[in-house]
Amino acid sequence: MTKLTEAQVDIFHRDGYLAPVDVFTAEEARSWRADLEAFERTLPPGPVSAGNRRKLHVRCPWARDLVGDHRLLDVMESLLGRDMLVFTSTFFIKEPNTDAITAWHQDATYFGLSPYEHVTAWVALSEASIEAGCMEFIPGSHRWGQLAHGQETLPGTINAGARSISQPIDTSTAVFAPVRTGQVSLHHTLIAHNSPPNRSNDRRIGFGISYIPTRLRHSGSKRMSATLVRGVDRYGHFDLEDDCRLLGAEARVAAHGRAYARYRECHSEQMARYGEVA
Repeated sequence: MTKLTEAQVDIFHRDGYLAPVDVFTAEEARSWRADLEAFERTLPPGPVSAGNRRKLHVRCPWARDLVGDHRLLDVMESLLGRDMLVFTSTFFIKEPNTDAITAWHQDATYFGLSPYEHVTAWVALSEASIEAGCMEFIPGSHRWGQLAHGQETLPGTINAGARSISQPIDTSTAVFAPVRTGQVSLHHTLIAHNSPPNRSNDRRIGFGISYIPTRLRHSGSKRMSATLVRGVDRYGHFDLEDDCRLLGAEARVAAHGRAYARYRECHSEQMARYGEVA
């Protein structure tokens, strides 16, 4: 797989998502999973903090390699053009035989980016079958506009902030989008999606990478940072993050701390707007 075909691009624009897309081999995905789990073993005992799930491409060279892999960037260029940033990245992990879900939501609600051209590439580092709790999309819902998201915290969901769509939506046409290890699914920032519990015997590990064209702006009061992964940034709407592959170990940790702290400021500010979106 290099760039998407015209037919695949048409499907993405029609449905708001495209899955599965063959990008990596299962062996490559398993190697990145081993890197992730080696990183996890360096963390303190107990629940993993959000900061150790998000923006790890600013800290871990292997994650930076993944978000900048030319094959994945070729795919994203088909949808976004050549000049691209990674706004954030998140490891979405459901442990085996657990009840964790992802409630119905739209990614756009959390990010404050405009116009609505952000696309998430969800890289499967393990099997994401229906049994394992793969994503479920409502085709065409990216044309509904920004929906209201409630202020109430939902137990058991791994959504950022544990929020979900609060207004009634029609889920009768929802479809599952299973992906095998190494495959990728792509979805538009406004598509309504969720995922059920992982009833399999293995961890369900997805790496969600938020790619945006460099022309996008952030609506928050604070200037945000992002990683340039292809092309040129002719706009300067974001502070460009350092390439952790060029930094020493301590500098990587410090760079990640700065980038994640700024992301959290953005996220907290956007959360205050959830109940106001019509």
